Amino acid sequence: MAVVGIDIGGTKCTVALADAQGEPVQTRRFPTAGPWETLERVGACVEALGVGEAPVFGIACGGPLDAAGGVVLSPPNLPGWDRVPVVRLMEERFGGRAFVMNDANAGVLAEWQAGAGRGRRHVVFLTLGTGFGAGVICDGRLLEGASGQAGEIGHVRVTDDGPVGYGKRGSAEGWCSGGGIGRRVADLMATGRLPRDWPYRNAKALAEAARAGETEAKAIFAETGRRLGQCVAMLVDVLNPEVIVLGSLFLRAADLIEGPMREVLAKEALPASLAACTIVPAGLGERLPEYQAVAVAHYRLGLLAGE
Repeated sequence: MAVVGIDIGGTKCTVALADAQGEPVQTRRFPTAGPWETLERVGACVEALGVGEAPVFGIACGGPLDAAGGVVLSPPNLPGWDRVPVVRLMEERFGGRAFVMNDANAGVLAEWQAGAGRGRRHVVFLTLGTGFGAGVICDGRLLEGASGQAGEIGHVRVTDDGPVGYGKRGSAEGWCSGGGIGRRVADLMATGRLPRDWPYRNAKALAEAARAGETEAKAIFAETGRRLGQCVAMLVDVLNPEVIVLGSLFLRAADLIEGPMREVLAKEALPASLAACTIVPAGLGERLPEYQAVAVAHYRLGLLAGE
């Protein structure tokens, strides 16, 4: 039985073939486009991997999703992906079985099994990618919620106004995601607080500028860190986890956001709960997308702990 992981991200897709232990051994990556172009490229990658008959697909994708129905439901960071029946399409083309899961839930499964949350029973994972969501392991089990939407902290409003994320101004996703940083720069340019020819318009370019001493770039990342600290403090207080694992943006810019984040955490979180919680970067690093997609398949097949 071949297990294939498919991670559909806001900017790139990953297709990975796993071995019997769930270790990705062959991987393909390409930029995310519209649903039909992207899924055609996914199919071509699957064919090139030579998966044989009756494969099992684990699909990780930003929410919202109808996981039970296998449908992607218009995620804010995937324009045009409106009610796309990804499970049915993969099963019709290749046979076998397919499962889809929110990328934050998939991420916490992967980090719990093979990354920074390994051996813990209370784990939170924050995506910090194009979007911002949380996956939660509570007492050794994945917390999915009544409709599979548990952990959507990106939709929580942090400030009355601010950058748009998850369709809401001032949301956690607007302040703390890589996509939100880009939108914040655009807002600052539109209101004249940054020059209209400002060259640093995405998180990567902005981080390089901040490290080079650009004052405004450093200030933007410091604000991101403070807002992230607010969000992490909420999770510490509400969920009392042993470890909070921070993905994508934190892996690449911890030097710019960790200090402000921890300053706010020290002020906002319950001291005893904060003392019990370790906050760390994703242990799987840049390979997290392939591991998390494979983890979806293994979890639904009952091959991971907690199922």
